[in-house]
Amino acid sequence: MKRAILSVSDKSNLIEFAKGLVDCGYQIISTGGTKRVLDEAGLETVAIDEITGFPEMLDGRVKTLHPLVHGGLLGIRDNEKHAAQMKEHQIEPIDLVCINLYPFRQTISKPGFTHAEAIENIDIGGPSMIRSAAKNHRFVTVVTDAADYEMVLAELKEHGDTTLATRERLAAKAFRTTAAYDAMISDYFTNYVEEENAETKTLIFDLKQTLRYGVNPHQKAAFYTGFKKYRYSISTAVQLHGKELSYNNIQDASATLSILKEFHGKPAVVAVKHMNPCGVGVAENITEAWNKAYEADPVSIFGGIVAFNEEVDLSVAEPMSKMFLEIILAPSFTKEAFELLSKKKNIRLMTFDTEGNDPEEKFVSVIGGMLVQEEDTKESTLEDLKCVTEKQPTAKELNDCLFGEKIVKHVKSNAIVIVKDGQTLGVGAGQMNRVGAALIALEQAGEKAKGATLASDAFFPMNDTVELASKYGISCIVQPGGSIKDQDSIDMANENNIAMVMTGCRHFKH
Repeated sequence: MKRAILSVSDKSNLIEFAKGLVDCGYQIISTGGTKRVLDEAGLETVAIDEITGFPEMLDGRVKTLHPLVHGGLLGIRDNEKHAAQMKEHQIEPIDLVCINLYPFRQTISKPGFTHAEAIENIDIGGPSMIRSAAKNHRFVTVVTDAADYEMVLAELKEHGDTTLATRERLAAKAFRTTAAYDAMISDYFTNYVEEENAETKTLIFDLKQTLRYGVNPHQKAAFYTGFKKYRYSISTAVQLHGKELSYNNIQDASATLSILKEFHGKPAVVAVKHMNPCGVGVAENITEAWNKAYEADPVSIFGGIVAFNEEVDLSVAEPMSKMFLEIILAPSFTKEAFELLSKKKNIRLMTFDTEGNDPEEKFVSVIGGMLVQEEDTKESTLEDLKCVTEKQPTAKELNDCLFGEKIVKHVKSNAIVIVKDGQTLGVGAGQMNRVGAALIALEQAGEKAKGATLASDAFFPMNDTVELASKYGISCIVQPGGSIKDQDSIDMANENNIAMVMTGCRHFKH
């Protein structure tokens, strides 16, 4: 008779799977809670201590770590030496292992969990049996996912055993399972002891979606998400309507929510195209904020992504229903707004969480490696704005300085943003020199640049940006400062009656 060990924390479809194994001639060996569930279902099982001759002990910490278990899993059946040793020590083969691990992820995801709870949910015997079975997959079937139960039973019924190709695939999944499990524990402990720049870094992501293609149609792509929950995150956003997200949609939506997260306390709307903001509006109500965002650049918003930090109602749904947008993101939609917008088949309507944690780190891949850095959460206050010119900024201009800095740090460098009264008027992104970025932003703002504020993500290496700004009527400039030629820019601002404030903080985005 073939033998199978069943020991699972997630008992989904367990009874059906066990019955199927029994029907295929397997003896079921089981442990603890799994055995109780199977016994209550009327299935005949053998306790693990009947196999080992040693009782489960230390609150279940020790039960399967035994030669009669691991010898039965690791013995190479067609190796004469192994066969002789197994016979000598009365080790019987184990042909199938079905294990899913203690719920460590679920434990550390619960609010208010204790360190002791985390420790007790570190599985030891389970990963050991999984690895033993996976290593010896030529002879042993290892099942770590309830989604595979049906496929395994189908092969057992058809062939009397699983195929080698199936056992290889299941072994690969088993090693991915234990690798992710150990990585999660490692990450938890590294954070717990506040270790910085550990000698190794292992990330855990689950496949959320296989994408039709990447940035371009000839590139394969997929979307993986981490298990931690963050606010303003596309990874946990819920799609209510519309066709499947694309690679570019996901990138753009993530950029949109990152900008929107900067604004709290007042209604805000952010429109993004190709990961750069094309329109941002902040106002006393969501309708006015939408109008500002749209009017900032009614051309570029076409085919873009729009995000709201308040519920979308009919007042903003109506104008959006008359234009082409890829995605609309909001904490919620009124019934009337959703009914109107969902008449458009292709538009994606999504909700996201505004509460939760912020990521501690951001990751960027490079060929053969990965860069890790803190998220840029630095936010200037009025006290951080140091006026360096003869002309002093007005209270409104100071507020626009703060507004502009929040936006420009999300624009690809070199970056310049023109703002006024809580609205973007021009955005210059991703240029090789700063005056080029300024020219794009100022030309987009046009006549509206008169009396507006110019925000720069980094200092001015020369005074040419200030000189250009003066020709368009800019009245205030906010920039980090720190150039060896700062005084040249200050002098140019003084010559043209422009107020200039410095923050002392650069916001490059590469």
